[in-house]
Amino acid sequence: MTEQILIIDGHPDPAPERFVHALADAYRDGAASGQHEVMMLRLADLEFPLLRTQADYQNGDPSQTIRRCQGLVDWATHVVILYPLWLGSMPAMLKALLEQVLRPGFAFSARKLGRWPVKLQSGKSARIVVTMGMPGWLYRWYFRAHSVRSLQRNILHFIGFRRVRATLIGNVAGLAGEARQGYLKKMRELGKRAR
Repeated sequence: MTEQILIIDGHPDPAPERFVHALADAYRDGAASGQHEVMMLRLADLEFPLLRTQADYQNGDPSQTIRRCQGLVDWATHVVILYPLWLGSMPAMLKALLEQVLRPGFAFSARKLGRWPVKLQSGKSARIVVTMGMPGWLYRWYFRAHSVRSLQRNILHFIGFRRVRATLIGNVAGLAGEARQGYLKKMRELGKRAR
């Protein structure tokens, strides 16, 4: 089945040697080889204001950049979010983008369906890919992958995503040769299958 895939490269540093960029490109290449439609947003290329008030979050007029991002989220059936782990979570700039894009009225409605807000992005799936300096198993088991779980449960499931999978890539600074190529190959395979 052909998917419409949005890849969000969530590394704020535009330097080409950042591994997140290579992973995003590998996923895109795999998705294209699997005959999926693919669009990519690179956080490092985006300019947008920060939200500073609840009133702006709920009723503010999104910038043209944010409206374009919302259009891509609406279009997508599968969203891939890649980011480096900074201070135990996603970079602040990525969180700021998600706050701007996933506003009330776009991602969810304050209208209640029973006890819960109405989810306006229902039926989509996602893949979260996180790179980090520590071993991935340590982040998953000792730290309980708290930023990943927050993104899954408190953001993506909250707005209607049905299935959200995660890939943790640890010890990134020491990755070279076969190990690095192995992760890029895995991303191409995941992209081809839209997983």
